[in-house]
Amino acid sequence: MVFYGATDTGMVREMNQDNFIVAKFAEDALFAVVCDGMGGAAGGSVASSIAVHSYTSLIKEEEKNSPAFIGMSEQDFSAVMAKAVERANFDVKKKAGEDRELEGMGTTLVSCIICGTKAYAVNVGDSRLYLIDEKGITQITKDHSYVQFLVDLGKMSYEEARTAPNKNIITRAVGTEDDIESDFYPFPVPSGSKILLCSDGLSNQVEADEIFSIVKDISDGDEAKAACEKLISLANDRGGPDNITAVILSV
Repeated sequence: MVFYGATDTGMVREMNQDNFIVAKFAEDALFAVVCDGMGGAAGGSVASSIAVHSYTSLIKEEEKNSPAFIGMSEQDFSAVMAKAVERANFDVKKKAGEDRELEGMGTTLVSCIICGTKAYAVNVGDSRLYLIDEKGITQITKDHSYVQFLVDLGKMSYEEARTAPNKNIITRAVGTEDDIESDFYPFPVPSGSKILLCSDGLSNQVEADEIFSIVKDISDGDEAKAACEKLISLANDRGGPDNITAVILSV
């Protein structure tokens, strides 16, 4: 298993409000989380930083109880990852309540744990997880966004959603409400599969088929690094209107 992650401010924003963490717990156990913050001059970066560290701390606590997550069922992963999101939500909201300048801050969150040939993902907001394998590229997570809501209602096509002026409006965020609901996705990861976690600064600028062509042949850490840098560079070449984060996990 190899992995690499990178984040970039982009071409327009003055501050990078994205944060990510990647960890390897064993030869066949990988973990990653990406957060894209929002709110105020500095609130977004504070929210995403608190969220990635708070979320990761609980995951690491659980991994100590079950080293490399051995023996954990799908239901166990669902419960643990939901609990980690709840901790992140509590900590972000608590910090916002302590500082008026941070009031209303929040963050998206997408995370993945890989154990052997199985993976488990969770998300809140519109940061995404893609699976790249011999069949092609599949978006595993579903955006919690206003345009996705309209797509689900049949009032907007996917193509229209891609260019809608309100596509950045999200319907769920970590830290903005007392209660948080996350979605959980178990899925297989056959040998040779790659997983990309990213903020919308990447997915809004780079098409899925382009991601596939850049990521599909990764075989080592140097190639994962080069792929992340190429994805970020491509988003920046197209204006880089937002912060950009890409994390690649190769099984």
